[in-house]
Amino acid sequence: MASTRVELATLKRLLTEADLVLSTANLPENRTARCRELLGAAVALTDDLLSQAKMPAAALLGRKGGSETAKRGSDYFRQLAAKRKTRAGGRPRTKKAE
Repeated sequence: MASTRVELATLKRLLTEADLVLSTANLPENRTARCRELLGAAVALTDDLLSQAKMPAAALLGRKGGSETAKRGSDYFRQLAAKRKTRAGGRPRTKKAE
């Protein structure tokens, strides 16, 4: 994840430098303004990706885990513990037919 952040920061610097170069250039048919507009959008997207890259993917996926488990309540887990104690963690014994 760290290398992705570095790559995104490098991309942002390259885009910013290209925008600076275009600010001093004068292309025909008003192309300079359009190029600078597109580069501005690219810089904004890169900023957004950089802000999202600060949190690891596993942390993003696991954010709901504790709250979803807590919705079940303590009674649910108490019942699970009781089942483990009475059945010793496995299935109940089957009765043999005689």
